[in-house]
Amino acid sequence: MSLRPERDWPITSANLTPREAGPRTWAMAKPKLTYFDFPGGRGEDVRMAFALAEVDFEDKRIAGSDWRQLKESTPFGALPILEVEGRPTLAQSNAILVWIGTEHGLLPKDTWEAARHVSVLESVEELRATIDPSGRLEDDDAKRQARQALCDGPIPRWAKQIEQQIRGPFVGGEAISVADLKIFTAMNWFRRGVLDHIPTDILDGHSKLTALHTAVASQPRIAAWRERFAR
Repeated sequence: MSLRPERDWPITSANLTPREAGPRTWAMAKPKLTYFDFPGGRGEDVRMAFALAEVDFEDKRIAGSDWRQLKESTPFGALPILEVEGRPTLAQSNAILVWIGTEHGLLPKDTWEAARHVSVLESVEELRATIDPSGRLEDDDAKRQARQALCDGPIPRWAKQIEQQIRGPFVGGEAISVADLKIFTAMNWFRRGVLDHIPTDILDGHSKLTALHTAVASQPRIAAWRERFAR
Protein backbone atom coordinates (compact mmCIF):
# COMPACT_ATOMS: atom_id res chain seq x y z
CA MET A 1 0.00 0.00 0.00
CA SER A 2 1.37 3.36 -0.96
CA LEU A 3 0.27 6.93 -0.42
CA ARG A 4 2.70 8.20 -3.00
CA PRO A 5 1.45 11.06 -5.22
CA GLU A 6 2.79 11.75 -8.70
CA ARG A 7 5.79 13.89 -7.82
CA ASP A 8 9.48 13.70 -8.65
CA TRP A 9 12.53 15.01 -6.83
CA PRO A 10 13.63 17.73 -6.65
CA ILE A 11 10.96 19.77 -4.94
CA THR A 12 11.87 23.44 -5.09
CA SER A 13 10.24 26.67 -4.07
CA ALA A 14 9.11 27.06 -7.67
CA ASN A 15 7.03 23.87 -7.80
CA LEU A 16 5.75 24.00 -4.23
CA THR A 17 3.34 26.90 -4.55
CA PRO A 18 -0.16 26.28 -3.14
CA ARG A 19 -2.60 24.56 -5.51
CA GLU A 20 -6.25 25.40 -5.96
CA ALA A 21 -7.10 21.76 -5.35
CA GLY A 22 -5.92 22.03 -1.75
CA PRO A 23 -4.47 19.20 0.36
CA ARG A 24 -4.29 15.72 -1.09
CA THR A 25 -6.89 13.29 0.19
CA TRP A 26 -6.89 9.53 -0.09
CA ALA A 27 -9.54 6.88 -0.59
CA MET A 28 -8.34 5.20 2.61
CA ALA A 29 -8.44 6.74 6.09
CA LYS A 30 -6.18 9.71 6.71
CA PRO A 31 -2.79 9.15 8.31
CA LYS A 32 -3.06 9.92 12.04
CA LEU A 33 -0.22 11.70 13.81
CA THR A 34 -0.20 11.86 17.60
CA TYR A 35 1.99 14.36 19.45
CA PHE A 36 1.82 16.90 22.24
CA ASP A 37 -0.24 20.04 21.81
CA PHE A 38 2.40 22.64 21.09
CA PRO A 39 4.03 23.95 17.89
CA GLY A 40 7.50 22.54 18.33
CA GLY A 41 9.56 19.46 19.04
CA ARG A 42 9.76 16.27 17.08
CA GLY A 43 6.10 16.22 16.15
CA GLU A 44 6.20 19.63 14.49
CA ASP A 45 8.81 18.37 12.02
CA VAL A 46 6.30 15.75 10.92
CA ARG A 47 3.32 18.11 10.82
CA MET A 48 5.22 20.48 8.56
CA ALA A 49 6.31 17.61 6.31
CA PHE A 50 2.67 16.61 5.79
CA ALA A 51 1.72 20.25 5.17
CA LEU A 52 4.55 20.65 2.67
CA ALA A 53 3.50 17.48 0.84
CA GLU A 54 -0.16 18.57 0.89
CA VAL A 55 -1.25 15.43 2.70
CA ASP A 56 -4.52 15.65 4.56
CA PHE A 57 -3.78 14.02 7.93
CA GLU A 58 -5.38 13.73 11.34
CA ASP A 59 -3.41 15.95 13.69
CA LYS A 60 -4.11 14.48 17.14
CA ARG A 61 -2.71 16.75 19.83
CA ILE A 62 -2.67 15.53 23.41
CA ALA A 63 -2.25 17.33 26.70
CA GLY A 64 0.65 16.39 28.93
CA SER A 65 -1.83 15.12 31.50
CA ASP A 66 -3.02 12.48 29.01
CA TRP A 67 0.44 11.14 28.25
CA ARG A 68 0.76 8.71 31.16
CA GLN A 69 -2.32 6.78 30.03
CA LEU A 70 -1.17 6.65 26.40
CA LYS A 71 2.52 5.93 26.96
CA GLU A 72 2.34 2.18 27.50
CA SER A 73 0.44 1.69 24.24
CA THR A 74 3.14 3.32 22.09
CA PRO A 75 5.90 1.21 20.48
CA PHE A 76 8.78 2.80 22.40
CA GLY A 77 7.07 4.84 25.10
CA ALA A 78 7.54 8.11 23.23
CA LEU A 79 5.88 10.48 20.78
CA PRO A 80 5.31 11.18 17.95
CA ILE A 81 3.61 8.11 16.55
CA LEU A 82 2.04 7.71 13.10
CA GLU A 83 -0.86 5.40 12.30
CA VAL A 84 -1.72 4.43 8.73
CA GLU A 85 -4.56 2.07 7.91
CA GLY A 86 -3.36 -1.50 7.45
CA ARG A 87 0.10 -0.81 8.90
CA PRO A 88 1.67 -1.26 12.34
CA THR A 89 2.06 1.95 14.31
CA LEU A 90 5.25 3.78 13.31
CA ALA A 91 7.29 5.51 16.00
CA GLN A 92 10.46 7.61 16.17
CA SER A 93 10.36 10.99 14.44
CA ASN A 94 13.21 10.29 12.04
CA ALA A 95 11.62 7.06 10.84
CA ILE A 96 8.36 8.91 10.25
CA LEU A 97 10.14 11.70 8.39
CA VAL A 98 11.99 9.20 6.19
CA TRP A 99 8.70 7.52 5.31
CA ILE A 100 7.04 10.83 4.43
CA GLY A 101 10.11 11.96 2.53
CA THR A 102 10.25 8.76 0.51
CA GLU A 103 6.51 8.64 -0.18
CA HIS A 104 6.08 12.29 -1.07
CA GLY A 105 9.27 13.46 -2.76
CA LEU A 106 10.84 15.14 0.27
CA LEU A 107 14.01 13.05 0.10
CA PRO A 108 16.33 12.61 -2.89
CA LYS A 109 15.85 9.57 -5.12
CA ASP A 110 19.58 8.93 -5.16
CA THR A 111 20.12 6.53 -2.26
CA TRP A 112 23.50 7.96 -1.23
CA GLU A 113 22.18 11.51 -1.19
CA ALA A 114 19.09 10.36 0.68
CA ALA A 115 21.31 8.71 3.27
CA ARG A 116 23.25 11.96 3.63
CA HIS A 117 19.97 13.73 4.39
CA VAL A 118 19.12 11.06 6.96
CA SER A 119 22.49 11.66 8.60
CA VAL A 120 21.41 15.27 9.10
CA LEU A 121 18.23 14.07 10.79
CA GLU A 122 20.35 11.95 13.11
CA SER A 123 22.69 14.84 13.89
CA VAL A 124 19.77 16.95 15.09
CA GLU A 125 18.70 14.13 17.41
CA GLU A 126 22.26 13.90 18.72
CA LEU A 127 22.17 17.64 19.46
CA ARG A 128 18.90 17.27 21.34
CA ALA A 129 20.30 14.32 23.30
CA THR A 130 23.32 16.42 24.25
CA ILE A 131 21.19 19.31 25.52
CA ASP A 132 18.33 17.42 27.18
CA PRO A 133 20.18 16.26 30.36
CA SER A 134 20.87 19.88 31.34
CA GLY A 135 17.15 20.54 31.32
CA ARG A 136 16.63 17.99 34.09
CA LEU A 137 18.95 19.79 36.51
CA GLU A 138 16.93 21.29 39.34
CA ASP A 139 19.66 23.53 40.75
CA ASP A 140 19.75 26.71 38.67
CA ASP A 141 23.48 27.32 39.20
CA ALA A 142 24.25 23.80 38.03
CA LYS A 143 21.99 24.28 35.03
CA ARG A 144 23.66 27.60 34.19
CA GLN A 145 27.10 26.01 34.28
CA ALA A 146 25.98 23.05 32.18
CA ARG A 147 24.33 25.29 29.63
CA GLN A 148 27.39 27.55 29.44
CA ALA A 149 29.50 24.50 28.67
CA LEU A 150 27.07 23.62 25.87
CA CYS A 151 27.32 27.15 24.47
CA ASP A 152 31.12 27.00 24.59
CA GLY A 153 31.48 23.68 22.80
CA PRO A 154 28.81 21.25 21.57
CA ILE A 155 26.29 23.73 20.16
CA PRO A 156 28.68 25.83 18.02
CA ARG A 157 30.53 22.67 17.01
CA TRP A 158 27.26 21.13 15.80
CA ALA A 159 26.42 24.31 13.89
CA LYS A 160 29.80 24.29 12.15
CA GLN A 161 29.47 20.63 11.23
CA ILE A 162 25.91 20.91 9.98
CA GLU A 163 26.75 23.91 7.82
CA GLN A 164 29.18 21.69 5.94
CA GLN A 165 26.17 19.59 4.91
CA ILE A 166 24.14 22.55 3.59
CA ARG A 167 24.61 23.25 -0.11
CA GLY A 168 22.36 26.29 0.07
CA PRO A 169 19.84 27.39 0.67
CA PHE A 170 18.73 23.86 1.65
CA VAL A 171 20.72 20.76 2.53
CA GLY A 172 20.24 19.47 -1.02
CA GLY A 173 20.67 22.82 -2.75
CA GLU A 174 17.49 24.21 -4.27
CA ALA A 175 15.39 21.22 -3.21
CA ILE A 176 13.69 21.35 0.17
CA SER A 177 13.57 18.13 2.18
CA VAL A 178 12.58 16.73 5.55
CA ALA A 179 16.15 17.38 6.71
CA ASP A 180 15.58 21.11 6.28
CA LEU A 181 12.39 20.92 8.34
CA LYS A 182 14.27 19.12 11.12
CA ILE A 183 16.96 21.79 11.21
CA PHE A 184 14.33 24.53 11.08
CA THR A 185 12.49 23.17 14.11
CA ALA A 186 15.74 22.72 16.04
CA MET A 187 16.68 26.34 15.35
CA ASN A 188 13.28 27.46 16.58
CA TRP A 189 13.95 25.55 19.81
CA PHE A 190 16.74 28.03 20.51
CA ARG A 191 14.97 31.09 19.12
CA ARG A 192 11.83 30.63 21.21
CA GLY A 193 13.78 31.27 24.41
CA VAL A 194 12.63 28.10 26.18
CA LEU A 195 16.18 26.94 26.94
CA ASP A 196 17.29 28.78 30.07
CA HIS A 197 20.82 30.22 29.93
CA ILE A 198 21.22 29.56 26.21
CA PRO A 199 21.05 32.76 24.13
CA THR A 200 18.22 32.83 21.60
CA ASP A 201 20.65 34.10 18.96
CA ILE A 202 23.32 31.46 19.53
CA LEU A 203 23.03 30.21 15.92
CA ASP A 204 22.54 33.58 14.25
CA GLY A 205 26.23 33.97 13.39
CA HIS A 206 26.09 30.90 11.13
CA SER A 207 25.11 32.26 7.73
CA LYS A 208 24.12 28.98 6.07
CA LEU A 209 21.86 28.00 8.95
CA THR A 210 20.28 31.45 8.96
CA ALA A 211 19.69 31.29 5.20
CA LEU A 212 18.16 27.81 5.49
CA HIS A 213 15.83 28.98 8.25
CA THR A 214 14.73 31.95 6.16
CA ALA A 215 14.17 29.76 3.10
CA VAL A 216 12.04 27.24 5.01
CA ALA A 217 10.00 29.98 6.71
CA SER A 218 9.38 31.62 3.32
CA GLN A 219 8.03 28.46 1.69
CA PRO A 220 4.31 29.23 1.12
CA ARG A 221 2.91 26.03 2.59
CA ILE A 222 5.17 26.21 5.63
CA ALA A 223 4.30 29.87 6.14
CA ALA A 224 0.59 29.06 5.93
CA TRP A 225 0.94 26.20 8.42
CA ARG A 226 2.86 28.32 10.91
CA GLU A 227 0.42 31.20 10.63
CA ARG A 228 -2.43 28.82 11.35
CA PHE A 229 -0.89 27.09 14.37
CA ALA A 230 1.76 29.46 15.77
CA ARG A 231 1.35 30.53 19.39
